Amino acid sequence: MSPAKSGSGARDMRVKVKKAGKLKHSSQLWLERQLNDPYVKRAKERGFRSRAAFKLEEMDDRYKFLRSGQRLIDLGCAPGGWCQIAAARIGLEQGKGRIVGIDLLHVDPIPGVDLIEMDFMADEAPALLTERLGGKADGVMSDMAANTTGHKKTDHLKIIALAEAALEFANSILAPGGFFLAKLFQGGESAELLGQLKRDFTTVRNVKPAASRADSSELYVLATGFRRKAELAQD
Repeated sequence: MSPAKSGSGARDMRVKVKKAGKLKHSSQLWLERQLNDPYVKRAKERGFRSRAAFKLEEMDDRYKFLRSGQRLIDLGCAPGGWCQIAAARIGLEQGKGRIVGIDLLHVDPIPGVDLIEMDFMADEAPALLTERLGGKADGVMSDMAANTTGHKKTDHLKIIALAEAALEFANSILAPGGFFLAKLFQGGESAELLGQLKRDFTTVRNVKPAASRADSSELYVLATGFRRKAELAQD
């Protein structure tokens, strides 16, 4: 691996990965992107487990939905970057609040965070999360994403299905005034989901944090001010 030279004679400081052995071209491009990603470097410097931590940090800096003492659920929490940010902002290490995270992948322990190694889509997962939290939640966060197929429409439908499952769970566990944050991909199939959010929450925003790669169709939906079904019936 070495910096490449530009045609003008100046030195291009981007790291280029030479193809070796059975390394696929797509893997080579991914490795180059990681090595040249400023957020990956900053994550290592600050002790974050992933660059995704900056997405949550930026969104909360803008909209202030994480507060001291909150009780949170983190869906698709591996490798733990969102849990790290949320734990610091609710004061978890000072004994304030509670976080329960779930992922089908193993997540190394995070001080104060209750981690469950299980697929959220498993039938028993919602009940287990509710039991481990021990009451209503102030927020449900989901950075879940299915493995991509390369077919945009299929990938979009898969992530919408995950977001819908997360929202169904959120509606069952959120306390009044709670928030819901979930990853989506840009596309028309999200209209029904957004309509449901606008019905169940007072404010709904689409957010594209700077830490989300510019060439990605990824965005996040942030819904705040959860309203109980009784309140909706009165409306």
